[in-house]
Amino acid sequence: MKTRLSLLALLLIISAFHLNGQRAGWKFLGERVVNDRIDHDIIMVTAARGDLNALQIRVKGASVDFHRVVVIYGNGRRQEIELRNTIPARGASRVIDLAGDERVVKSVEFWYDANTLRGRKAVVRLFGRD
Repeated sequence: MKTRLSLLALLLIISAFHLNGQRAGWKFLGERVVNDRIDHDIIMVTAARGDLNALQIRVKGASVDFHRVVVIYGNGRRQEIELRNTIPARGASRVIDLAGDERVVKSVEFWYDANTLRGRKAVVRLFGRD
């Protein structure tokens, strides 16, 4: 019973965090459908999105184990993000603060293992905040 209450509390916290993220000026930047067969992907972000202060990765469908995330800026600089954890289906990463003054994001690369069973797909969605 205690485990169920803990799980329910965790789900409520994740849901509240997700809803707060939607209201706090997050912009949708792109998404990729991922499965177990592909372990590396790139989401391209256009310069029209402007300077960003933070990123967040959200997952739908099935959980995804992230191994490495790299942000590539418009000036060619790269920022490796420590994100070595599992994001559950309908969950989100922590808010990822972006370094430096020039924060026009060109693309975000990620390496992962999707926990897809019985043909289910996972969708990795990228959001940015000014």
